[in-house]
Amino acid sequence: MSILAIVGAGLMGTATAWPLSDNGHQVRLVGTHLDTEIIQSCKENHYHPRLKRKLPEGVQPYFIDEIGEALRDAEIIISGVSSPGAHWIGRVIATHLQPGQKIIAVTKGLEATPDGELRLLPDVLYSELPTGLRDQVSLAAIGGPCIAGELAGRRPTHVVFASRSAEAVDALAQAFRTPYYRVRTTTDLLSLELSAALKNAYTLGVGLAAGLMEQAGGPDETGMIMDNLASALFAQGTLEIYHWLEVMGADPSFAHHLPGVGDLFVTVQGGRTVRLGRLLGMGKSFAEARQIMAGETLESAEIVAQIGIALPQMQARGQITPTDFPLLRLLVDLVVNGRRAGLPIERYLSILTV
Repeated sequence: MSILAIVGAGLMGTATAWPLSDNGHQVRLVGTHLDTEIIQSCKENHYHPRLKRKLPEGVQPYFIDEIGEALRDAEIIISGVSSPGAHWIGRVIATHLQPGQKIIAVTKGLEATPDGELRLLPDVLYSELPTGLRDQVSLAAIGGPCIAGELAGRRPTHVVFASRSAEAVDALAQAFRTPYYRVRTTTDLLSLELSAALKNAYTLGVGLAAGLMEQAGGPDETGMIMDNLASALFAQGTLEIYHWLEVMGADPSFAHHLPGVGDLFVTVQGGRTVRLGRLLGMGKSFAEARQIMAGETLESAEIVAQIGIALPQMQARGQITPTDFPLLRLLVDLVVNGRRAGLPIERYLSILTV
């Protein structure tokens, strides 16, 4: 039995408590300053109000001001904060880390540097750690199709763990694997993290179809909707993920496996990213959609905004051409530039081109 600490009591971070608890580990769940009500419920009733489930036996909740106690002697730390919190969690855990600890992130995202380079979130977290400790802890990430409620319901789930350290990723996989939580491993952190982050952006693109249908008058008299358009956008997103991996010097085959198309498929089945895409497809501005979804973490929009910072500089350096990534450029126009979507969508992109 090992001691593991989850920092961030949101859906996905908390859901990892199920396989870890089932494997006999002692699990400490630490809420951020945004999770106070969740942790209060967990302490009082051992009930997570967002997952709508009782926590597994052996999971102990902690408020953020108890993080020092929660991280003490933990062999593995799971980062469950949203993508804008990557700097924050690095700073918060830095003073409590010990050599040999492993950190694995469930959150997906990218950060653009001022010169237009795109950084992986594990590297953002790494940058906040004390210089003398950076090479003494291991960083990893999780990618692949995983709905938090299904994982907490012990439904069959297949994911990929990645770390630049083969020893670390194998140890992490061993700690998490159960008959229902199947973990593959890779040392290609770049390809996994790019695929996992980009699928959030392209889920937003697929979600546009539902809103465009409503903007056009809704289902017709026979009940037909716009699944044809949604599928074309899905295919376009997959092609663009493949091309992004090529441009970034990663392995493009990841676009066709669990971290890419697998995760894209499950994410378009529902959730806040699809809801945001639907609102934008209905013709609402991003500001209007964000107001409607107040209180929701819109990680897909954050990823689009970060890529929007990088695109012009990547183009200026000759990494990409003005015609690359038409669907992503449409999303930048909607999220960053405030453009409103409308039919025909061909005005904004050429379907099935990269």
